[in-house]
Amino acid sequence: MSLTPSQDVFITCAVTGSGATQERSPHVPRSPKQIAENAIEAAEAGAAVVHCHVRDPESGAPRRDLELFREVTERIRAARVDVVLNLTAGMGGDLVLGSAEKPLPPVAEKTDMAGAVERVEHLRRCQPEIGTLDCGTMNFAEADYVMTNTPGMLRSMGAMMTEMGVKPEIEVFDSGHLWFAKKLVEEGVLRPNPLVQFCMGVPWGAPNDMNTLLAMVNNVPEGWTWSAFSLGRNQMPYVAAAVLCGGNVRVGLEDNIWLAKGRLATNAELVERAVTLVENMGAHVLGPAEVRARLGLEKRPPR
Repeated sequence: MSLTPSQDVFITCAVTGSGATQERSPHVPRSPKQIAENAIEAAEAGAAVVHCHVRDPESGAPRRDLELFREVTERIRAARVDVVLNLTAGMGGDLVLGSAEKPLPPVAEKTDMAGAVERVEHLRRCQPEIGTLDCGTMNFAEADYVMTNTPGMLRSMGAMMTEMGVKPEIEVFDSGHLWFAKKLVEEGVLRPNPLVQFCMGVPWGAPNDMNTLLAMVNNVPEGWTWSAFSLGRNQMPYVAAAVLCGGNVRVGLEDNIWLAKGRLATNAELVERAVTLVENMGAHVLGPAEVRARLGLEKRPPR
């Protein structure tokens, strides 16, 4: 592959995620107010897109509550700074099996399986510009947890997102997920100019190495837009790697809570560092209006 580094790059900030990071850093936001404030600060620091989950305001546990998503959305849209809103639709596919000798029934208190309509209802209500579509089923690091996204579920969710006018961000955790995304476009479920997010180094998906990233980048069809990220200490190296390979970048506390060894980060600080890296590589950091023009997005007004 002959590398063609990006000249124009947009930065996504993944503000909070659904992992247990809230127990490891006081900077990980929990309440809708905190999540929205972090998103606004990330936008002021240079993020054109903010990717948001919601959490229980008291415990920090991940939630799919429509009112929590609504409050986050309204607070961000009423803010003094413009930003493209990207809401997760990854929740509702959490399957936790029993032991290796007795996998069924699933562990009820840890399993969260919902139908396609329920999984995207907050997108219908909140109308973000972008919503995530995790394009495959995958074993995660936990012994008996499976991120469950069947072909039928993804076809149904993808069709509803297309009908809503919410652009899917195809989350690719391994090469087969990109293969299936191509099939969804071929079938007309998704429009032919999708956005792809390569999620590198998440156990047990695509391993965190440049050979794997390049293999997947080489399979991105002409006209598609892609971004990439990695976890922990590899977050900033992947900012440089994504730009070098011709893509866009994602940073944020969902994927990494550290700015340096022993120094916990804020979302704004991670975005500021990414901006510096991108500009030092000679690329222009795109603003939200430029991203909307590139991706064919419609700005949603405050409600």
